[in-house]
Amino acid sequence: MKAYVGVTDQGWYEYLRERPDISEVNFWRPYGSGAFKALSQGEMFLFKTKYPHNRVVGGGIYEGFVSLPISRAWDFFGVGNGVDSLDQLIVRLCRITGEAPSEVHDREIGCILLRNVMFLGADDVMPSPHNFARNIVQGKGYEYPNEDFVVDSVVGILLASENITPLEIVNNVDPEPTHGSPRLMTPRLGQNGFKAIVQEAYSRSCAVTHHKILPTLQAAHILPVAKGGQHRVDNGILLRSDVHTLFDRGYLGVDQEFRLCVSPRIRNEFGNGKEFYATEGNKISLPLHPNNQPSLEFLSWHFEEVFH
Repeated sequence: MKAYVGVTDQGWYEYLRERPDISEVNFWRPYGSGAFKALSQGEMFLFKTKYPHNRVVGGGIYEGFVSLPISRAWDFFGVGNGVDSLDQLIVRLCRITGEAPSEVHDREIGCILLRNVMFLGADDVMPSPHNFARNIVQGKGYEYPNEDFVVDSVVGILLASENITPLEIVNNVDPEPTHGSPRLMTPRLGQNGFKAIVQEAYSRSCAVTHHKILPTLQAAHILPVAKGGQHRVDNGILLRSDVHTLFDRGYLGVDQEFRLCVSPRIRNEFGNGKEFYATEGNKISLPLHPNNQPSLEFLSWHFEEVFH
């Protein structure tokens, strides 16, 4: 498996180290263009401070990379961005780019989403990996294990805290599938990473109404967490807030062909629902990547247990 050592400033590290209750963070980049392909979900992202401190100071489990408006990054991760407020996030961004706050507006930034983060104490930080050149600005990838002692040591701490083994990550196989033969595992996410990644998987559009006003869109769980569901992209659908409520209460469902099902209860109880009856039987919008599409197993549970 791979690990990646990303460069950050000491202030970001010290701010989050003092807040051990924060388990999800946004290792943000000042621009939203491009992508991050150095890791796969579930692999390890380590933090190294800039010179002159130049120490490996912690790490977390990589969830994914998305590009988000600055305000949305704050809505999802709050102080997990490493600052106290949205205004401070913009100020720190401007220090890096040389922009004035008035020029930033609500443009997009790159977001490397991490969960189960761990920060080493000031006396426990480790030296930079042996071949990490001083002119590396963003970071460097490593093979785990046996390429670098420091990387191996910090990844080992992360794996122990996550209670998983490297073999499970390398094979990426679910050791306990619900039924049938073993299948590729869809990595679980943190709550905030779930929201961000589902939003991007559905291209920021409600799967039912195609509504695109971001503040009203919500990542709905198909199998609720209270019923044993996880924060997994295949357990999520992006829905407008009112559609989310109707889905959770069984007024709307999705069948095994991804077609919208509308309960007669909407008409009977509220004398309304034309927006939904007009599209009943239509296929909902789906993520382009098959692995991000709703699990048929979870949809079946919702259809049998919730939809009426």
